[in-house]
Amino acid sequence: MTDKEINLVDHLDELRKRIIISAVAFIIFLALGLVYVKNIYLFFMGNLGYKLLVLGPSDIIWIYFHLATVVAIVGTIPIAAWQIWIFVKPALKPTERRAALAYIPALFFLFLGGLSFGYFFVFPNIMRFLTKLGSGLMNPSFTAEKYFSFLLNITLPFGVAFEMPLVFMFLTTIGIVNPYKVVKLRKYAYFVLVIIACIISPPEFISHISVSIPLILIFEISIFVSKAVYKKKQKRESILDAEDDSTIGEMTN
Repeated sequence: MTDKEINLVDHLDELRKRIIISAVAFIIFLALGLVYVKNIYLFFMGNLGYKLLVLGPSDIIWIYFHLATVVAIVGTIPIAAWQIWIFVKPALKPTERRAALAYIPALFFLFLGGLSFGYFFVFPNIMRFLTKLGSGLMNPSFTAEKYFSFLLNITLPFGVAFEMPLVFMFLTTIGIVNPYKVVKLRKYAYFVLVIIACIISPPEFISHISVSIPLILIFEISIFVSKAVYKKKQKRESILDAEDDSTIGEMTN
């Protein structure tokens, strides 16, 4: 085997190791979620005021498994991010390594922040509006499957979306994203975000709007922080270039 092939095999082995560690962490957190799933269920019931209905035994398994999966995703994020950092660390510059390492805890807290925003702000407002539409005409009585499908479809996308500023910052730091080029694609990005909001939210207008507006605001925040990182990076590079030029000039003299 050539040196290039050996390096490729080593990289694939390392990647497989990182994936296995992340998968094992996911399974462990999934098991913990299943152990405490009743407590998690009662927490997400909130102040609904009545018990949810199930139409079959399989609904109970579906709900428990999905709630435990949310717990597993939240718990696995920092571990998976750490494994990714270990895998890409040899290819990063010292400044990029420090920046990437600092992003790992932020990934976890931003995901939690997104879930909290979706659960405590977006979800109850949509629920309140929709139930008021049938006030006096219908008695709300939800099945557990419909309720938790609605809840997860609203909250999980915000957990992912809140990672967007951090992803922009990291990609800008390593030179993959130029925010000033992204700005030129803003109208297309808006269109894509609205389409995503319509896909992930319940099929009615208020839900689409309630999800679209926060996604667009998060995108704008991502551009803003990306510009700040880009300017800082440009300034640092110009200082390094000036130091290199002065060093070359001294050596010439």
